[in-house]
Amino acid sequence: MFWTKKVVIGDGERGLVYRNRQFEGVIAPGVHTWFDPFDAVEVKVHNIALRAEYLGSDENALIDALGTRLAETFVLADIGVNEVGLVAKNGRLEEILAPGSRRLYWKGPIAIEVRTLALQDEPDVPTGVATRLRQLGVLEKVAVVLPVPAEFAGLVFVDGKLVRVVGAGSYAFWNFRKNVVVQAVDLRVQSLEVSGQELLTRDKVSLRVNLAASVRIVDPIAAITKVGKYADYVYRELQFGLRKAVSAKTLDELLGDKASLDADIFGYVRGRVGEVGALLLGVGVKDVILPGEMKEILNSVVQAEKSAQANVIRRREEANATRSLLNTAKLIEESPVLMRLKELEALEKVTEKIDKLTVFGGLDGVMKQLVSLKQ
Repeated sequence: MFWTKKVVIGDGERGLVYRNRQFEGVIAPGVHTWFDPFDAVEVKVHNIALRAEYLGSDENALIDALGTRLAETFVLADIGVNEVGLVAKNGRLEEILAPGSRRLYWKGPIAIEVRTLALQDEPDVPTGVATRLRQLGVLEKVAVVLPVPAEFAGLVFVDGKLVRVVGAGSYAFWNFRKNVVVQAVDLRVQSLEVSGQELLTRDKVSLRVNLAASVRIVDPIAAITKVGKYADYVYRELQFGLRKAVSAKTLDELLGDKASLDADIFGYVRGRVGEVGALLLGVGVKDVILPGEMKEILNSVVQAEKSAQANVIRRREEANATRSLLNTAKLIEESPVLMRLKELEALEKVTEKIDKLTVFGGLDGVMKQLVSLKQ
C-alpha cells in the first residue's frame, strides 16, 4: 500500500527505528512494515557482521533511551578515568580504549568482551597485551615502548620522577594520564678522542696534542640525572686534565717521559668523571706535534748531541789504540824474538804487493837490504 513502509533486515544486520527523529526501537533480522502515511518513520540499517562497533553519533542518547534494555542489544564499554579498556573480539584482543572512554558494541556474530585494567603509579603494559598490540601495529600509539639491548640500562621516568631502572629486554608503558619518558643508556666501553689541542708547556713552548681515552658508564642514574650530556662532560674534563698536565711540565719532560703525562691526566680526570657515574679505564697521549720552527731547533739539538757523542767515542777509541801500540812497542823492545816476528810480518806485507822478486845474496841479503828494523 502507498501508506506503508517496508524494510528488510538481513541476518548480519540490525535496524534502529526512529519516528519523527526520535528513537523508537531496535529491529532484528526479518521483514518489517509500518503504516507511515506522513513518512515519519526512518530505519537505519547497521551491518553488525562487518563491524561490531556502533558507529552512530547518538550513542549517549541511545543508551539513555534503551535504559535497562540496553544489554539485550549492545555491550557497553564504560571505562573509568583511571582504567584502560581491552576489547576482545571472538576471544582475541583487537582494541584499546583510553581512560574515560564510552563505547557501544553490537551483540551478534562477533562476540565482544570488554575488560579493564587499573592504571598504577608505574603504568606497565602486561606482556601478553603488549605482544598482541605489537602484532596489530598499534602498540606505539597507546604506549611508550622501551627496547633495551644487551649491555644497556633502561631508565623509566613518570611525571619527571625516576621510578625504575631496567635491564635488557623490551618494555611498554601506557601513555595515558601520566607523562612517561624512557631512556636507554649504553654501558659498553666507549672510546673518546681529544684531538688538535693547542697547548703551552711550562717553558712556554707551543705544541699540539692528541689524546685517546676509554670510558664506560657504571652508574646510569648519575650519568643521566647529574649532567645534561655525560659524553660532553667527560670530553671536557679530558681537555682540562690534558691542559693542566701539559702546563705543569717542560718540553724536555714531556718528550722524555710521556707515561708520567698519561698518569697525571688519568689521576685528574678519573675522580671528576666518577662523580657522574663514569669509570675512566685508560688514557694516553697519542701524538705530540711541534711547530715547524721548534721541530728544526730540536733536530739541530739532537744532531749536535749525537755528534758530540760520536766525537767522544772516537777519541776514546783512538786513546785505546795508542795505548795498545805503546804496550806492543814495550814488548818488542824487551823480546828479540818478537822483534824478528814483526820483521817477518813487515816482509810478508811488502811481498804481497810485489809481482816478481829476484833475490841476490840469499835471505840474509834480503833482510839486510830491504828490511832494517833494528841497527
